[in-house]
Amino acid sequence: MNFDAIIGQDFLKTYFQKIISSDRIPHTQLFVGDEGTGTLPMALAFANQLLCGDNANCQNKVSKLIHPDLHFVFPTAASGSAKNINSDQFLSQWREFIAQKPYAGLYDWMQFLNVANKQGQIRVADAEQIIKKVAVKPYEAQHKVFIIWMVEKMNNETANKLLKILEEPPEDTKFILIAEKTDNILPTIISRCQVHHFNLIAVETIKNELIHRFDFKPEQALKIAHQANGNWQKALQFAESENSDNDFQKLFIEWVRVAFSAKKDKQAIRKLIMWSEKLATENRETQKQFLEFALETFRQALMINYQNPSLAYYDFSHNRFDLKKLAPYIHSKNIQDIYESVTEALYHLERNANAKLIFLNLSINLTKFIHKKEKAV
Repeated sequence: MNFDAIIGQDFLKTYFQKIISSDRIPHTQLFVGDEGTGTLPMALAFANQLLCGDNANCQNKVSKLIHPDLHFVFPTAASGSAKNINSDQFLSQWREFIAQKPYAGLYDWMQFLNVANKQGQIRVADAEQIIKKVAVKPYEAQHKVFIIWMVEKMNNETANKLLKILEEPPEDTKFILIAEKTDNILPTIISRCQVHHFNLIAVETIKNELIHRFDFKPEQALKIAHQANGNWQKALQFAESENSDNDFQKLFIEWVRVAFSAKKDKQAIRKLIMWSEKLATENRETQKQFLEFALETFRQALMINYQNPSLAYYDFSHNRFDLKKLAPYIHSKNIQDIYESVTEALYHLERNANAKLIFLNLSINLTKFIHKKEKAV
């Protein structure tokens, strides 16, 4: 991974290249950004430049994550009752995962380990490994680089064990900590870091990259870029499953039609139960993608309702469904309720709650929200 391969984040790329070339590198940095914004790829590009410069053989080792002076710490979980596990025991899986999905998040990593029902942690055993490795001189490069991914999953005991080494590491040691949010990181950890915030990737940037990589038509790329909401990993998922868009349309149309009929149709609840059970049979990633598709569709209906049709780019092609006919029912009095209900469903899905109950509860809520009237001001 090099800086040219990073999607967007041009300001940070320029800044990091500058501090490396000037040899004014902070000993501990914290990269903060949502999933899919490129925090880990940027850390890898930083390490690649710092450790290798223009040395192709060295860069090849970094790209394969096997350079002896590049070290990783990340959340782990075991399928059994294993104790004292640490990141080193999962390095082969980590290398395979990052080769496939460098922009992915923690849920994807836990799925990859086949422990998606567990919460990954960075443990004291990881801190002990870091301290041992810091004490050793670099093998090949002038520096050692430690990349600690999802540092917010570090428990307090682990964090406290690393405070001193993060504040005063040896001159040849650099730390890059990566987090999506800082809320669950000890303030004493943050205070020892130079913090860099990553923006969501711009729609235009994602659109252009999709056109370049997949040879999409501009309107097709723009639709996916909007769906991705600044997350390159999501953009890739949507691009790879572009054909599923029609399936999502069918699901969405069936869903809102039953919700509309709930006041008059005595069978509506039974139909919603059947709909919920059908969606619950899909894998979690497909379920999440559908909910994100639904959120974006409701947002576009709202834009049409408030005379911003240029922001609506979905082309529904099933069963004579017209987004313009849905638009008057999505308005200022219910959009917040709809948004919160769908995002709550996403939250519980990511924590492996019962999918059937999640979708049924969401569907019942939708029948109430979609019939809410917008009173004249």
